[in-house]
Amino acid sequence: MGSKRSIFEEVSDLETKSVNSNIKTGIIEMAEHNSDRAQIRFWLSCLAVLLVFMILVGGLTRLTDSGLSITEWKPILGAFPPISDQSWNIEFDKYKQIPEYIMQNSGMSLSEFKIIYWWEWGHRQLGRIIGLVWLAGFSWLLLSKKIPVGWTGRFLMLGALGGFQGAIGWWMVSSGLSNDMLDVASYRLATHLGIAFIILGFILWYTFTMTLSEADLLSRQRTRDHSMLSKSTGLMHLVFLQILLGALVAGIDAGRNYIDWPLMAGGFLPPDLFALKPIWRNFFEDDGLVQFIHRISGYILFLFAVYVWFRSRKSGNLKIKKAINLVIFIIFLQMAIGVITVMNSAPWHIAIFHQFGAIVLWYFVIQARFLAAFPPKQSIS
Repeated sequence: MGSKRSIFEEVSDLETKSVNSNIKTGIIEMAEHNSDRAQIRFWLSCLAVLLVFMILVGGLTRLTDSGLSITEWKPILGAFPPISDQSWNIEFDKYKQIPEYIMQNSGMSLSEFKIIYWWEWGHRQLGRIIGLVWLAGFSWLLLSKKIPVGWTGRFLMLGALGGFQGAIGWWMVSSGLSNDMLDVASYRLATHLGIAFIILGFILWYTFTMTLSEADLLSRQRTRDHSMLSKSTGLMHLVFLQILLGALVAGIDAGRNYIDWPLMAGGFLPPDLFALKPIWRNFFEDDGLVQFIHRISGYILFLFAVYVWFRSRKSGNLKIKKAINLVIFIIFLQMAIGVITVMNSAPWHIAIFHQFGAIVLWYFVIQARFLAAFPPKQSIS
């Protein structure tokens, strides 16, 4: 009997060792999995921060009328700025050939040209840096096999959108180099800015997703707040529309005219509506109509946000409620900054703060939508 107990004890010991080994293996795999996701989050966060800087520098480039100072698109050679006096004079001579210099900046000195040149060069250089950060991070994750199943295509899409954005940027700049244009076409500026916010939106969503394991995502998805998800999606779309309309305002400096509020030139509607022919040009080139549409869209956005806020009171998830609270606060603050911007004829330091507010609002709207899609269980009250 003693020997039999010894045999059973040995079997038990083997089973215990096997279980302990499996547990250790599982812990190691989980730790490696969390480490991989942490590295991806860091990479995505770097891209997001760089993209925010890119948007702000792009806004300052527009506000300082610097966007047309570089008249060629050289994705690789353009990374090297002029150094010698001769190379600076060559770049300046190219700028002297475009309508902006002839009709607006005639007599500009070389030192003044260098200021606007550096703004545009810095904007383009940031784009190159973002591209390199994406390429380096994606290559490392791919070669080290750290990309989760199903995510390779999503990360590739970010790179493709970034390359497309560069082409759109040149498409935008080229519109201001001929045909008596003093600035770039406003609809092309809106397209360029819109794609930047789309890329930022994807990066933010992917970053939020990478904070959870696949098991957590599936678990949270079962308690999805479908009502708040649909409403926050609608809110996200309205915010995006308002950003595009803001780009149209910036594209034609519409924020520097009609500086009274809530009226425009003493009336509800701006004067001389639809004076341009054909009529569609007014929606892109008439400063009064473009600013009016931006104002009305802002009011609609605010009213819809209030509606979403009231509906969020019925949600059983405390974090969703807090997220919507924050969104409506930022929308109210953003409206106030917009009014201040207009009433001060859009000085650059207030206008760029207004643009930064749009980025902050975009972040928190997407965060609120993510929480509605994947509500944390511990927040249910």
